[in-house]
Amino acid sequence: MLYSKTTPEQKRLALREMLASGTIVQFPGAFNPLSARLIEEKGFPGVYISGAVLANDLGLPDIGLTTLTEVATRAGQIARMTELPALVDADTGFGEPMNVARTIQELENAGLAGCHIEDQFNPKRCGHLDGKNVVDTDTAAKRIRAAADARRDPNFLIMARTDIRAVDGIEAAQERAQALVEAGADAIFPEAMKDLSEFQAIRDAVDVPILANMTEFGKSELFTTEQLQGVGVNMVIYPVTLLRIAMGAAERTLETIKATGTQEAQVESMLTRARLYDLVDYEAYNHFDTSVFNFQIPGLSR
Repeated sequence: MLYSKTTPEQKRLALREMLASGTIVQFPGAFNPLSARLIEEKGFPGVYISGAVLANDLGLPDIGLTTLTEVATRAGQIARMTELPALVDADTGFGEPMNVARTIQELENAGLAGCHIEDQFNPKRCGHLDGKNVVDTDTAAKRIRAAADARRDPNFLIMARTDIRAVDGIEAAQERAQALVEAGADAIFPEAMKDLSEFQAIRDAVDVPILANMTEFGKSELFTTEQLQGVGVNMVIYPVTLLRIAMGAAERTLETIKATGTQEAQVESMLTRARLYDLVDYEAYNHFDTSVFNFQIPGLSR
């Protein structure tokens, strides 16, 4: 009912404990607050909030057009609806080191458990596209150092993402990861690894937790958690999966309505009315006002 009872500080500590557990953790990507609640209900340990999803939800491409205010606001709306820790994509930190510092504090205020900051130039692009450009090591390290210095809660996770593998190869990615850890990164997100041996190479280079991005239609094969844990990966995200499946269903339903004049053929695939009311905990609001949930849901199956 209403928002999470777990405090942001408790969520941050939980994320830290997960990453130190020795067991890989799965963070599906939430595309709105209600999907975060569904992720929690299905038993996942955390929620990921993708920058691409936040941009796409606004009808924008993932090229750094969203602002800190937009990201912090929407990410906070998602994070507060679940008891789970939420990790958010903070792109390049929304500016120079001082801007990065403010980004961290705004995300702390919004209730996030952590974020990742990448080493691309602006305008950035999706990590699994060609033609990326990355900043030099000194600039990348300054972003991470500013982030680590700015946080007030020492358990807020500062993760560094590096896209340099696509530009200069896996050895450069190892060196960049080491420099980012030295700058203060608590974890490393090596983007667009081509195979398991490259994840292993990053594991061999650093002693902090590492993340695998299992996004569809990308550079990486969709490895299983067992495969990823076997090469030392601590966390796996599925950033755009739920948005893609939801938009695919929406497109099919619109096509059905257009073609047949009714949505009837798609009703069996929908979340029922009863299930939706259950997911938003409709009945619990009767605690405050008995007029809120004083009816029978028509058709228990719908």
